Formats: sequence, structure tokens, C-alpha cells
Amino acid sequence: MANVKAALIVGAGEATGGAIARRFAREGFTACVTRRNADKLKPLVDRIAAEGGRARAFGSDARREEQVVELVQTIEREVGPIEVCAFNVGGNVRFPIRELGPEGIHVAHVVIDGAIDTPFIRDNFPERYALKQQAGILDPEAIAEAFWQLHLQQRSAWTHELDLRPWMEPF
Repeated sequence: MANVKAALIVGAGEATGGAIARRFAREGFTACVTRRNADKLKPLVDRIAAEGGRARAFGSDARREEQVVELVQTIEREVGPIEVCAFNVGGNVRFPIRELGPEGIHVAHVVIDGAIDTPFIRDNFPERYALKQQAGILDPEAIAEAFWQLHLQQRSAWTHELDLRPWMEPF
């Protein structure tokens, strides 16, 4: 476990969370992916393995603090220290940036504002999905790259809020 780098992706799935997990796995991290039903993560874990990466699936409910604490303890015991944690959640989430910054922990609030290239958008919003031809919806791989770039930032110039939207999104 000495050289193991763990990335925890909470709310991983087939789109954004999965793309983030794959991006960190390509860089040598063990992608520790979680969602309420761990069985739904098998295709993602298999894909990461097929691409030469490492992944572990965990079932937990991020809305329950005790489950998150148990998850972190399990990962740190069985995989190694968590170096990156990405929460793939919607809504108004407040993170304790001021409290964690002095500890050397980089916390950023990533606003993802726009339709994401997923089967849900394709099947339910065909007019919006048609904008994919013009890069008018968010690509999960591009979102994952933004998370990777956040991870690489120097401590002297951390971003604490990042707003991602397609180029054609009206403000």
C-alpha cells in the first residue's frame, strides 16, 4: 500500500462520475467508486480494469454521515490514503472550504450548468441532445478533465469554485 493513491468518487455512474473515475485511474489512482447500489458499478469497474486501471466499488449513501465515515475508513484501511475525493451530486451543497484550506486540503465547488451527454438527455430531450453536434452539451470526459486540472493546481493559486457550461449556454 505504500505507493497506492486512492481517489474516492461519490455518486459514480455511467456519465460524469464514471468519467472522473476513469480519468484518475489512467493517472495511476485506484478509483474507489461508490453509489447507493454497488452492483450498478460493475460495468464501470470492469471498464477501468479493461483500460489498465484499478477500481473498487463500494455501496454507501452519501446522505448518511455515518456511512461516509465508514466508507472512508474502509478505503484507507483496505486501499490506502484518499488523495482525491469528488462528490458527484446536484443541488446546493456547502463544503467547509475555510476550515479545510489551512489543513492543505483543496476543496472546490464545481457548478455543472447545462445538459450532460447521457442517455437520459438523449432519450428525454432530443432537441437539447441534438446540440451535441455543435459541442452544445457537456461532455463527461471534458468535465473529468476539469476535475483532473483542479487536482493539479499549485497551492498558491487554488480555484475554489469552477463553473462549467457549454460554450453556447446563455448567461
